[in-house]
Amino acid sequence: MSRDPDTGLAVMDPSLGAERLERRLFVALLGGVLLLVSWILTIAGWQEQIATLPAAAGAVILAIPLILGARRELLRGQPSSETLASLAVAAAVATGNFLAAGFLAFFLWTANLVLSRTAWGAQRAIRDLIELTPDTARLVEGGVEREVSLAEVRVGQMVRVRPGENLPVDGRIRAGSSDINQASLTGEAVPVEATVGTDVYAGTTNLTGQIDIEVTAVAGETTIGKVEALIREAESSRTERQELIEQLAAYYVPVVLMVAGLVWFFTAKSDNELVRNDAALRAITVLVVTCPGALLISHPTAMVAAFAAAARLGIMIKHTKTLEAAGGIDTVVLDKTGTLTTGRFAVSRLVPATGVEGADLLQAAADAEQSSNHPLARSILDTAAQARIEPASIEHYEEAHGRGVHARAGGASLHAGRADWLIELRPEIRDEARAVEGRIEGMSGVHVMRDGIYLGAIGLEDRLRRNAREVVDRIRHLGVRRVCMFTGDRLSVAKRVGVAVGVDAIEAECLPEEKHGELMYLMRKGHRTLVVGDGINDGPILASADVGVAMGLSGSDIATNSAGVALMNDDLRHIPFLLELARRARSVIAQNIGLSLALAVLGLALAATGNITLWLAPVLYAFGYLLVILNSMRLVRFGAEFSAAEEMRRQREAARPVKPLRAAERLRSA
Repeated sequence: MSRDPDTGLAVMDPSLGAERLERRLFVALLGGVLLLVSWILTIAGWQEQIATLPAAAGAVILAIPLILGARRELLRGQPSSETLASLAVAAAVATGNFLAAGFLAFFLWTANLVLSRTAWGAQRAIRDLIELTPDTARLVEGGVEREVSLAEVRVGQMVRVRPGENLPVDGRIRAGSSDINQASLTGEAVPVEATVGTDVYAGTTNLTGQIDIEVTAVAGETTIGKVEALIREAESSRTERQELIEQLAAYYVPVVLMVAGLVWFFTAKSDNELVRNDAALRAITVLVVTCPGALLISHPTAMVAAFAAAARLGIMIKHTKTLEAAGGIDTVVLDKTGTLTTGRFAVSRLVPATGVEGADLLQAAADAEQSSNHPLARSILDTAAQARIEPASIEHYEEAHGRGVHARAGGASLHAGRADWLIELRPEIRDEARAVEGRIEGMSGVHVMRDGIYLGAIGLEDRLRRNAREVVDRIRHLGVRRVCMFTGDRLSVAKRVGVAVGVDAIEAECLPEEKHGELMYLMRKGHRTLVVGDGINDGPILASADVGVAMGLSGSDIATNSAGVALMNDDLRHIPFLLELARRARSVIAQNIGLSLALAVLGLALAATGNITLWLAPVLYAFGYLLVILNSMRLVRFGAEFSAAEEMRRQREAARPVKPLRAAERLRSA
């Protein structure tokens, strides 16, 4: 048994196999048998020199792991529970109590071994996560299928996955269709329908059909590989609270040694050898019952349990400090497109300028936007395809950050984007552009200009997420004082969404750097901020906020680098769950610290007054350890309860029709 050098948590190496575990158990049993033999020989009346030999051998065998642990603690300059336990065993040996020393080492070591096996469950979960990804893949080259090691697969190759198999790589479907169970990543129990062009992820399960996948990521670069890496990083990271506990433990050990010395000093003032032996046993008992093992695991066990609860719902937390920060949030900033709304736009209105045909406007917009990945651009291209409009061959393309695009296609110079940008380029179109903008009031608009001539605008509408209003109300119910919405969209569109969901403040028509400036203003005013964005355009504010949350699998790369938390699906209800989980974890940590210190004080009082024997001291030590672990595991149950409630809500909402934003606004106004 050992302790993680960073967290102080009693752990087993995740790579330990059954064979090594059996060796450890064999050593424990060997030492225990030797102690039992010594005890029987003592009862049978054998000579003391002979009866104590097995006890001495057993004590040495069982004390070695404790001594090695104490050595590691002393080399780090952080004497802790292993040090106190080793001192207790050494003191028992020094007083000639070989049998007591052996049984003490046996109880402490086996208790730690069993209890660390309990804590090992979180690390087993990581191994289970890794095992979701197969070791081999069916590589398809030139129409020929062959099975290869996963290490041989490269990005751009084609991999075939049959029904019932887990996906070995991240990729995009190029042939076939199927239902994919993504619960291992997103927590979503309902399978998703995947067809040609759908992105799919390693570790998920192909349920119904054979699919051929073009590989986009392998091994540690896959989404599930990043989940594993982030969980490992979170387990080993330390927060200010954990460092405070370790500093407390550093002062704790000298105090315990002093108390044990005082107990021995005041109870050993006698010429009677039995009294002196009793004083030594009391001092040794003090060392055992006050071992700070439970204190040291108060924080990491709660964090591991919280990570497990979050991971079950598809919430990927990067650092323990992020979870701690989420417990003190008082201001939430929400992006609009892709966060409060679905981000799936549809063209609702074509408003051509005077003398311009609608088809000509749509053609110019498609020509300009064909190289853009923006959701508005994708929607325009989809509409153009439905109208059988083919974009002209593009010759030049560039994006104006936060404003629009400039392209050259079919021999024409094209600009598409915000009205203000086009007016800035051609002031003489101001009146006509404003008139057109009035006709798409409340919609997201893309204004188009070709060779300096204003062609009009395309109005697009987004849909509000079904549970957005409920989430904002829940966030406010949890004590968050201010809920804001930052968006680059026009004020009229932003107000419509803001009114529908009930935010406290709206910042519209913001460039990314302006969003960042607004966030910095809030933080300078002392607000503790949580920002939710799609992980693509909101990188600066996701990275700068106290807690940054990126939405959905599509933003996982940005989430890894910018945000502290990534939601593996687009369910906004996970935001209030994260806040509640963080606050519950903070409460559990405080309870763990209180319980461990209370048991230490109780044990100290009992040991100093001789009301607890050396044989019962390890039991009290193990009880404190187990109590802290069980208290922390309540956080895992908290996640399970949320999952059940979420499933019930999902079933109720399945029968409700999805309303467009306009309907939501009318209901709000009424």
